[in-house]
Amino acid sequence: MQAEAAASLITTKMDLNAIIEQMETGDQDSALAALQSYNKEMNQCFTFSNEDERDREEGSLQKHLGELVLGFLNRDLQPSCLLACLETVRILSRDKHRLDPFITRSAMLTLAHYAGIVVDITATPAHSHLVEGQVEGEGGNGEEAAEESSKMVKESSPHSENSDQEVIVEALKSICNILLHNETGQVVAADLQLIKGVAERLKQCHDPTWNHEVRFFDLRLTFLLTALRVDVRAQLAQELHGISLLGNQLDATLDLCWPDTLETARAGFESIPPEELPPLSREQTERAMEILKILFNVTFDTSRRKVDEEEAAEYRHLGAILRHCLLSHADGEERTEEFHSHTVNLLGNLPLPCLDVLLMPKVQQGSIEYMGVNMDAVNMLLEFMERKLDRGHKLKETLLPSLNLLTESARIHRETRKFLRSKVLPPLRDVKNRPEVGNALRNKIVRLMTHIDTDVKDHAAEFLFVLCKENVSRFIKYTGYGNAAGLLAARGLLRGGRDSGIYSEDEDSETEEYKEAKAHINPITGVVEEEQPNPMEGMTEEQKELEAMKLVSMFDRLSRCNVIQPMQLGMDGKMREMTPDDLHKVSHNPLVQPEEPTNSESEDDAQ
Repeated sequence: MQAEAAASLITTKMDLNAIIEQMETGDQDSALAALQSYNKEMNQCFTFSNEDERDREEGSLQKHLGELVLGFLNRDLQPSCLLACLETVRILSRDKHRLDPFITRSAMLTLAHYAGIVVDITATPAHSHLVEGQVEGEGGNGEEAAEESSKMVKESSPHSENSDQEVIVEALKSICNILLHNETGQVVAADLQLIKGVAERLKQCHDPTWNHEVRFFDLRLTFLLTALRVDVRAQLAQELHGISLLGNQLDATLDLCWPDTLETARAGFESIPPEELPPLSREQTERAMEILKILFNVTFDTSRRKVDEEEAAEYRHLGAILRHCLLSHADGEERTEEFHSHTVNLLGNLPLPCLDVLLMPKVQQGSIEYMGVNMDAVNMLLEFMERKLDRGHKLKETLLPSLNLLTESARIHRETRKFLRSKVLPPLRDVKNRPEVGNALRNKIVRLMTHIDTDVKDHAAEFLFVLCKENVSRFIKYTGYGNAAGLLAARGLLRGGRDSGIYSEDEDSETEEYKEAKAHINPITGVVEEEQPNPMEGMTEEQKELEAMKLVSMFDRLSRCNVIQPMQLGMDGKMREMTPDDLHKVSHNPLVQPEEPTNSESEDDAQ
């Protein structure tokens, strides 16, 4: 095997030397034949090594080949030679260790030219020259190369008008590879304002000129720029009106029409219910998911800040499109799940008041109606959340976006909360099984309240607490005090009461089964338990006190050895650590008493 690997390496080295010799002649035909042979052999190569001397020697040859190819790209080339050169750049740019020739300002400008996304830059930030100097050595050489490349760009016709879209796609793929692997390339791309060039073409969302690949890699490039550069993300959102731009792109991709304000339908299928629509094509789904990912980057902090009326209108328009995405299906169950995951992630970024668009469409035949409101989208979210819960895989990443979205929707929309409560917390009839036992959705979510992951545990408890209108007694009724204690302790509600949420008044209807068993339910477990024998039966008061003293003594020893930390309930409803003095008091009075309220607290309670 080692001999075969060595032979293969020697062959590759010889091939590269031969290709370089052909490129150095400067003849286009010779270069075309050599590059086509290289591209065919390396087209499926995606893994590269930089571990030993031979790898580094081959890497040096690859860098030299990259420099020669870039030199060709700055000439007037035959279409076939031009395409072969760009294919070679795409292959070479997969190797993150050999990107030096491609991350200079001049090289990026050349590739941007062939991708059709060059914009006129009147002023150049100084940091780009520093970055380029690090890559190219002498700053002056880099500036001369950049000027030569800029001259070439200005003298030739803009490539957005080039009918050969294969050239555009190859250049876009190369830029994407560079951004994915190299931070310097990211800086240069931001400095060259590539996002502006891409945005110009994204505006042409209804232009039939551009094929799927051009549109897709425009979006992929935009995604990488917004994911890797915070400044580009802000520029797209504000200066380039990214929400509107990408909303229109998503609208065109899904082929939507608008029968009414904030109500969507697929063009040509206006009278067909969403569940009966044909699935989206593979190309539509791919582009739509890229758009959703870009919008997620752009709106990442939106839910945490206030938006003005104009922004709110944009987000409601986007929300209506996202509702359509939720009710649409892709080609295949796995692709549909991925499509819906990106949709849910983005919905979670929208300002909470704008989520009312999920409830706006009129109730149609076949719609799920509750309190006169169309609940198709909310029901879809609930089913999506339950599927993620049933799979149990990476719950923090897969479950929490939908669970949190349902929680916040229920908090601000009465109809949503009441609908979800009817599905998740229906009137309680089973009083013999613990809340966490069973296959009902309530049982599944209660089980999460003791999950090992704190975020999962807290979000599950929060969801049920909101469905209970943040009422402690109702929360305990459905979950049991043991499961509820974590959230109640964190909120200072272990003494009972209600949190500060604003909810409408409605009755908590109790079933006959619950009313009959209510007096016998153990509030800790939430179920009726068989009566257990009293372990202190037959003991005198002195014996009981002695056993209590033994217990306190054991707690004291464990506490002093730092095995446990005894806690007690404070007047603020939160747990606090017990000090040695507290334990001493308890040891002299085994009937443990809660903290005595101060006068000021008593007055506050009276109010």
